[in-house]
Amino acid sequence: MTEFLAQHNLTGLLLGLCSFLIIGICHPLVIKGEYHFGVRCWWAFLLGGIIAGAASLAVTDFFWQTLLAVAAFSCFWSILEVFEQRERVRKGWFPANPRRSTRPNDAPEEKQAEKEQ
Repeated sequence: MTEFLAQHNLTGLLLGLCSFLIIGICHPLVIKGEYHFGVRCWWAFLLGGIIAGAASLAVTDFFWQTLLAVAAFSCFWSILEVFEQRERVRKGWFPANPRRSTRPNDAPEEKQAEKEQ
């Protein structure tokens, strides 16, 4: 497959498309992860990033090395996004999970402010 892509100069376009899809998949995973698990799901993104990074080092084909590296760093970036998603939920930009009345990693002052309301 990679020979065909290289022969027709399509490698860059396909890598760009796949990168776009990987990033696009990570965004809903962050939203759903924060909704169901809170910020406790950050470790899953860390584990995914480490596995994809190690796989990128183990693979010899340039195309797959690049895709795995993009997936690894998208997972690492998603860790930051999980914590930012908590703030977006707090601001009301995204819905909070009603079954999780107390979010485990909120700051104590936020919990106190919620009790007073």
